[in-house]
Amino acid sequence: MSPYVLFGFVFGYFLLLLAVAWYTSKNSDNESFFIGNKNSNWKLVAFGMIGTSLSGVTFVSVPGTVGANAFGYYQVVIGYFLGYFAIAFILLPLYYRMNLTSIYRFLEERFGPVSYRTGALFFIMSRTLGATARMYLVINILQIFILDAMGVPFGVTAFVMLLLILLYTFEGGVKTIVYTDTLQTTFMLGGLIVCIIALLGKMDIGLIDAFSSLQSSDMTRIFNTDIQSSGFFLKQILGGAFITIAMTGLDQEMMQKNISVKTLEGSQKNVLTLATVLLIVNLLFLFLGGLLSLYATQQGLDVKGDDLFPTIALSGTLSAAIGVIFIIGLISALFPSADGALTAMTSSFCIDILGMQKDTLTSDKDKKRTRLMVHLGFAVLFFCCVVMFKWINDKSIIDVILKLAGYTYGPLLGMFAFGIFTHRVPKDKWVLWVCLLSPIFIFGLDFINNAEWFAKKLALSESTSISLIQLSDSIFSGFKIGIEMLILNGLVTFMGLWMISKNQK
Repeated sequence: MSPYVLFGFVFGYFLLLLAVAWYTSKNSDNESFFIGNKNSNWKLVAFGMIGTSLSGVTFVSVPGTVGANAFGYYQVVIGYFLGYFAIAFILLPLYYRMNLTSIYRFLEERFGPVSYRTGALFFIMSRTLGATARMYLVINILQIFILDAMGVPFGVTAFVMLLLILLYTFEGGVKTIVYTDTLQTTFMLGGLIVCIIALLGKMDIGLIDAFSSLQSSDMTRIFNTDIQSSGFFLKQILGGAFITIAMTGLDQEMMQKNISVKTLEGSQKNVLTLATVLLIVNLLFLFLGGLLSLYATQQGLDVKGDDLFPTIALSGTLSAAIGVIFIIGLISALFPSADGALTAMTSSFCIDILGMQKDTLTSDKDKKRTRLMVHLGFAVLFFCCVVMFKWINDKSIIDVILKLAGYTYGPLLGMFAFGIFTHRVPKDKWVLWVCLLSPIFIFGLDFINNAEWFAKKLALSESTSISLIQLSDSIFSGFKIGIEMLILNGLVTFMGLWMISKNQK
């Protein structure tokens, strides 16, 4: 299909989003932007959060993992499911009891102002890197399959995409995003189901036959029982649970939508509904990945990983309509991740760093002007980070995201765990240093554990590489650290806070 036609569908889809944003942002104010006036419908929030939780990485990368790792990713999904229960029954009651607009206000109440701003800064750093990495993956696909043929440079593509997101979140914030995320999740899930049906029809097989073919190809295997492997099932499940607790429960973007629901009960229903739906949706994405692998083998296509889904969908071997549906689904996976991050970071900076809610001297008009300028500033920062990822050009973007999460969300996990499960109070002015030193220590651990990989990346000399690999073997004996890095980082932070604290009744 012509790239101009595909671009036309993208533009029409965006006009639909603008219409929804214009309608929902009428009479909006700062409270509408930050927490949707605490009047969001929990059903809409739950459905819209599916799109936010999945993002373009799930839409493209999860199907691409099946060829190499079978259904192994589902181990992490089981962990996600368990993590949502901790959010629903530990974190949400805390947030509602304290009537928080920013969840990092908890750290101020427990520890002090330095801890409060430390938590907010780590969130801003985490969400900036994570959201822009996800954006890069989707924008790069659009660039390769549509914009390159039109002669549009990557920088222009990234700029236009961010401008579109900025336009429909500029006024309404959370109030608008609750509705646009619902619309976008509908398109994304619709695209997933249509693509599965199209592949089954093209290969002329039914669901049962397709599942039997996947079984015979050993693609339905879920659990990895190799205890030395980074994919060992206990590590994957435990790591998945803590990833959800940290990247959802301690993330202002995700919690901003949850606490916009009027009641705690409604917010808990939202989280548990989301947890259940994600079990089903991720299984469908893995099933799609298996079908794509079977189809690629049948057609003699040598394509793997993140390139698998876009290559087959846009090659025209299925149909032109599937290409359009894939592009709309991809855009629908991009926007919920990016728009929510942009809005949440604006909220966190205005409330947590600038202290806008506590400021009683500045007029509402001036506060709104400040908030709009901050929003614009973060859009510029997003653009710079997306261009940076293009320059790095790492093919395994999902690994990059999980690695970054282990470094940046670990201190948040340690701080909240310390605040909730102990009665000790650390010296507030030292908390920032603990949170900075913990990721540095974890990086050193990771450097030794993955000595061979770092030696190749850094082009170290042969003698240095051999020494590092021997040191790694002597310390870890072949054991590989996986996504449990987040837990280790949180634990080191917890221990550091214990050392600088004293007990308080």
